[in-house]
Amino acid sequence: MAAAGRAGMAANGQHLGVTEPISIAGPTEMDCIKTRELEKFLVSAGLYESQEEAVRREEVLGRLDQIVKSWVKQISRNKGFNEQLVQEANAKIFTFGSYRLGVHGPGADIDTLCVGPHYATREEDFFIELHSILAEREEVTELHPVPDAHVPVMKFKFNGISIDLLYARLSLWAIPDDLDISQESILRNVDEQSVRSLNGCRVTDQILRLVPNIQHFRTTLRCLKLWAKRRGVYSNVTGFLGGVNWALLVARICQLYPNAVPSMLVSRFFRVYTQWRWPNPVMLCAIDEGTLGLPVWDPRKNPRDRTHQMPIITPAYPCMNSSYNVSNSTLRVMTEEFQRGNDVCESLEMIKADWSALFEPYPFFEVYKNYLQIDITANDDDDLRRWKGWVESRLRQLTLKIERHTYGLLQCHPHPNEFVDTSRTGHHCAFFMGLQRKQGTPQQEGQQFDIRVTVDEFRHSVNMYMNWKPGMDLYVTHVRRRQIPAYVFPNCIRPARPPRPAGLASRPGSGPGSRIQSAQLQKTGSNTSAGEDDLDDRMSEAHEGETLRLAKRRQENLVDEVKPLKRGSVRADNGSSAERPRPVHLEPDQCLAPVTSGIMQIASAEEAAFQAVTSGPEHGVYGQADDELDVVEEGFGVINGVGGFAKAVVASEPLDLELEEISRGDSTGAVSLSIPQASSLQNGNLDELESTLRVGPMGTKPSPELQRKPLIRLSKTLNPATRPNTGTLDVF
Repeated sequence: MAAAGRAGMAANGQHLGVTEPISIAGPTEMDCIKTRELEKFLVSAGLYESQEEAVRREEVLGRLDQIVKSWVKQISRNKGFNEQLVQEANAKIFTFGSYRLGVHGPGADIDTLCVGPHYATREEDFFIELHSILAEREEVTELHPVPDAHVPVMKFKFNGISIDLLYARLSLWAIPDDLDISQESILRNVDEQSVRSLNGCRVTDQILRLVPNIQHFRTTLRCLKLWAKRRGVYSNVTGFLGGVNWALLVARICQLYPNAVPSMLVSRFFRVYTQWRWPNPVMLCAIDEGTLGLPVWDPRKNPRDRTHQMPIITPAYPCMNSSYNVSNSTLRVMTEEFQRGNDVCESLEMIKADWSALFEPYPFFEVYKNYLQIDITANDDDDLRRWKGWVESRLRQLTLKIERHTYGLLQCHPHPNEFVDTSRTGHHCAFFMGLQRKQGTPQQEGQQFDIRVTVDEFRHSVNMYMNWKPGMDLYVTHVRRRQIPAYVFPNCIRPARPPRPAGLASRPGSGPGSRIQSAQLQKTGSNTSAGEDDLDDRMSEAHEGETLRLAKRRQENLVDEVKPLKRGSVRADNGSSAERPRPVHLEPDQCLAPVTSGIMQIASAEEAAFQAVTSGPEHGVYGQADDELDVVEEGFGVINGVGGFAKAVVASEPLDLELEEISRGDSTGAVSLSIPQASSLQNGNLDELESTLRVGPMGTKPSPELQRKPLIRLSKTLNPATRPNTGTLDVF
């Protein structure tokens, strides 16, 4: 039914998402071949569960549903309800996350939600009564309640299947078996924790409604999740992205390329997000303000929302930023990985690489010269699990503190996984963070980063753990690359490092004078200082060189699914203004589109739409975008972005313009184009040529002169004698 509705929308020229698609082109024969190769690779990588495991999961969910139904009846009886109310008492199990999306793999946990009536409380009935019922069952193991979490959860294994069980308490006496939780009314008179718990299911269902082809979405999402895990950027808790974040990013690409097959969608994923102008938000639909007064993501009203680095907005009311954990450092890492993925996909298109190149593991312990090692110990497995979960949830704060206390000059790259030394006795694990100086910053002789106070603050916040027990200890140590313990490497074998290629510069932050003062964190709080950095330490320059090349590589704006066009760029002298007008000739369906400040590039109209989508609202106002090509009159038109400001000049007929001036620096970045003769607009006379909406840089208040003005209008009826000979157009 949903698929038929999506097909009908396409037939009627409608679209999913907040903008028109970038391209509606379908796959070529080569795209279909690459898709089959990708699917074969994903199968060989073990991403699909067996039929036997799928049946086991269904059986576990069925038995869990019976348990919660019996639990609610027992609660109603204990509260003294009459027999009729006891018989009507009901609870229901819903699934969400990767299992509901259909992209789970072997051994993956099942995100579940128990919905109960208003008299079944979370604190007593769920976390005490239901916990006791589950603890008595032989099938249930590793039962671990987390009532103080942002979204309270009960974790356990049922017949070997990992379950994360949430609870939502609705304002209903009885829960019907056909309950539809997608309705906004379900949130009425519900506490905040229940709203958060319900939001997981509501978001998952909404994602499936907002993608044009669910099967293509699933295959693409499986691919990108595997890529993110291999490249070390899959972890919400450490400041990267989790499952729902990646699902939302992939769903947006599916909207922008509704007829693409998975191999195309993977390539377009990296192409789009390599050029995305964060913190412009990724949204699958317009933000719904709702009628219940619940807070929604809106940086115009909420100061905290303005600090978000990588907003990825959930599509169900109340719409929230699902990626608020992302920091400057983790965004930098993901941006570099998007660029690398784009490079690999370009090689794939030129048949210079295969799919395995995309999924090469990130060489985390070969990239940096300096690391923080965070060791965690406890007296038994249960204590270690609780202690580790608490410490891991605080690691993001350590990253933010280091960024803040060093004014962003020292960047952190947290590894998303934990490591265990199997040769060591006791209960322990370790986390690692890579450290480096911010690339491109000047380096002073003898400059050092003293993070002892930062680590001290981190220790203080970790020691606030209310369930701390003796034996729960934490040690933070600065280690150099050559000191990394062998147990972090596969089979405990440290890989050999290739020699440094001649002429390759060192990574910024690793040159002479770079020093990091570290601390050893214990319950006693004793600090030790690290010595001089090993300036001549050899590293895996193959990987470092790759990173340097990615950082220096100019982002190419590729023309997508259009006939080859002659492309070029024009630049103002000295980056400020041209000494004389520069002639620019546009062929039909070409445009003059801003690439970076000070550069205008000739491209296709479709590429201009691509840039409008990835650039977003540069003036900091987040609303519904309108990226349609608006041809005001034959001759040329403009691409309109959020707020209606011009994105590019597009020619529908041959058009000669002159680049007159490029404003840079503190200005709005306007580019003035001179039209020497109105007759060059071959299909009409120039009637009115006014500036479109002027916008200031992100985060600034618009000045009085930055106001909306009418779009360009042309008329064929104007008397030639009164026709102006020149005009200017401001393009943003």
